[in-house]
Amino acid sequence: MSGNGVKKVAEMAVKAGKTIDWEGMAKMLVSDEARKEFNTLRRAFEDVNHQLQTKFSQEPQPIDWEYYRKGIGSKVVDMYKEAYESIEIPKYVDTVTPQYKPKFDALLVELKEAEKESLKESERIEKEIAEMQEMKKKISTMTADEYFAKHPELKQKFDDEIRNDNWGY
Repeated sequence: MSGNGVKKVAEMAVKAGKTIDWEGMAKMLVSDEARKEFNTLRRAFEDVNHQLQTKFSQEPQPIDWEYYRKGIGSKVVDMYKEAYESIEIPKYVDTVTPQYKPKFDALLVELKEAEKESLKESERIEKEIAEMQEMKKKISTMTADEYFAKHPELKQKFDDEIRNDNWGY
């Protein structure tokens, strides 16, 4: 990969690192195991990102051919210089990203939809838990009428069974 291509990759990694909402993702984790795995992933990402920013984003130092001419001799150095300058490093042509970008974008849309559904389901479950906790507090003093007021479908079921002479045995 050419120096220019490596710089672009390093720049993209820096941008990607800045756009990741690590704190937001960390808030969504519920278990200690998940937090541990998440922190490991974050450290690995930051290590790779740091390497891309430091090692691979720097241009190599130019070769001081005169220094070598003094110590080795100009004929050998000229031969190496000519060979060095004749080397052509091919430019990296990305043929993979165009193939997978539409699939990735579709997955992102699907992910956002799944996230919305998950948040709705979380809200529903939290509401249900709150109702259960409230019922737990009141269950010892609750009358059947109060219970059936909260669960009319059960009252209808029992009324139907009684009406049809179905006494459960």
